[in-house]
Amino acid sequence: MKPKRRQARIAELVSRKGGATVDALAQEFAVSAETIRRDLGELAEQGIIQKVHGGARRSPLIAEGSFVERMAENAGAKDEIAQKLVPLVVAGDKLFMDTGSTTLACASRLSRVPGLTVITNSVRVANVLSAGEGKTEIILLGGAFRSDNGETVGPMTVEQIRGFQADHAVITVAAVDASIGAMDAQIEEAHIARAMIDCSHQLIVVADSTKFGRKASFRVCKLDEIDVIVTDRPPAPAFATVMEKARVALR
Repeated sequence: MKPKRRQARIAELVSRKGGATVDALAQEFAVSAETIRRDLGELAEQGIIQKVHGGARRSPLIAEGSFVERMAENAGAKDEIAQKLVPLVVAGDKLFMDTGSTTLACASRLSRVPGLTVITNSVRVANVLSAGEGKTEIILLGGAFRSDNGETVGPMTVEQIRGFQADHAVITVAAVDASIGAMDAQIEEAHIARAMIDCSHQLIVVADSTKFGRKASFRVCKLDEIDVIVTDRPPAPAFATVMEKARVALR
């Protein structure tokens, strides 16, 4: 078995079982313990698993900081993602956009595309789009207001989403795992994203490369539900193999 294929299998096994020892993995794949240690080292560097003494375990769940803190993280990567997103959208398209620092960066670029209709729960996204030369038609969803993220959430918001159909759902997530899929750190935001996905013809996830191999508390969708992931750098080969099998396009 080729190393990348074996590493993909190891990642899947560790994710499913929660952990595994070097000895058990060496026996499972009929290779030396030293080979397994090298595999685990590479997977740990990619953030896919957490290496521990004598083996490996699932990467810990991540929690997000404040919106202001997230805006300062990987700003260059987010702008690169925004540039890559623009060619996937054509004049006149209807989009859902959820709340996030990456979708906010995307809104700045999309504000120049003429004739878009954007349905969003983000006040910040709405403000950025409204200032652009594309004259975007903005539908701002109502609901319970969360001031830190500048968003509306809750059952009222979800119910309003279900009254629309869109060409694309452009969503950002906290984590993307090979076996679980896309995840969010807040349950209310996961519900919003899920509703937007259900009412769209295409799902575009915008996520910088640090999100790959991480886990968060609330699943948004399975990997094979994603049509396109727009990112700044491709994931590790083992992860990319899983995405290819799930028919997820990378941009």
